[in-house]
Amino acid sequence: MRLAKYLAHAGVASRRAAKTVIAGGRVSVDGEIVLDPARDVGEDSRVTVDGHALNGPEARVVYAVHKPLGVMSTARDTHGRPTVVELLNKDPTHPSAHLRLYPVGRLDADSSGLILLTNDGELANRLTHPRFEVPKTYRAKLGGGPIGDGALRRLRRGVELEDGLTALARVRRLGTNLVELTIHEGRNRQVRRMCEAVGHPVLALERVAFGPLRLDGIAPGRHRRLSEREVGDLRSLPAAQGL
Repeated sequence: MRLAKYLAHAGVASRRAAKTVIAGGRVSVDGEIVLDPARDVGEDSRVTVDGHALNGPEARVVYAVHKPLGVMSTARDTHGRPTVVELLNKDPTHPSAHLRLYPVGRLDADSSGLILLTNDGELANRLTHPRFEVPKTYRAKLGGGPIGDGALRRLRRGVELEDGLTALARVRRLGTNLVELTIHEGRNRQVRRMCEAVGHPVLALERVAFGPLRLDGIAPGRHRRLSEREVGDLRSLPAAQGL
C-alpha cells in the first residue's frame, strides 16, 4: 500500500492532505523519514507521524454533527477556540475518543448546522472533490428588506462574484426574509457573498443538508454516527450533472 493511502486509512488525514504531512518530513517508516507519498508500506512496517506510532487502519466511521455558532470546523485550533472534533472527544469514554477524526469540508464559525466528521480519508476526498458536486443546502435569514422575485432569479441563475460566476442553484423563499439555497460549489463563504451581491446580507446561516443527509433530529452541539447504509449512500454518490 502506498504511504499516503496508508495514512488516510489510518485516519491521519485525507489522502490529499496526507501528501502535505509527508512532504513536511513528519512521517517515518521503520525509523527513516520518508518524503515520497508513493512509498510502499508493508503490513509489518512501523509508521510514525510526529513520533507517534500508527496502529494500522482504524475502523471507518462517519458522524453527523450539529455545529453551533462560534465552533471552528477544524480538528484543532491554535487560538484555543472550541472545535467540532472536541464536541465528540470531550468525553474520554466516547467510542470516537481514540479515533483521529477530521471535518469533511468547512463551515464558517459564524454559521451553524450540519458538518460531517470522519477518519475515512478516501470518503472525505470524494465528498469534497469538485467532480462529484455534492449538494449542500442552507437556510438563510436575510437583511435588506423583503426578498423579491428578481433577487431569487439572480441567485438561481448565477451571481457574478470576484472569483467568477456562480453555478446554477436551487432557491426557494420560506418567508419574507428567509430562503433555502442548495449549491454544489465549495467557494469560501459563497452563500453569504451571493446574497450580499443581490442586496440581501445574511443575518443568520444554517446548513440543513449535506448530500442525502439532513440535520433533522440533531440538537445543537450533538451528533450521531451514520449507519452503514448511510455511509454506503455517500460512497455511491455519482458525479453530479449540476442543479
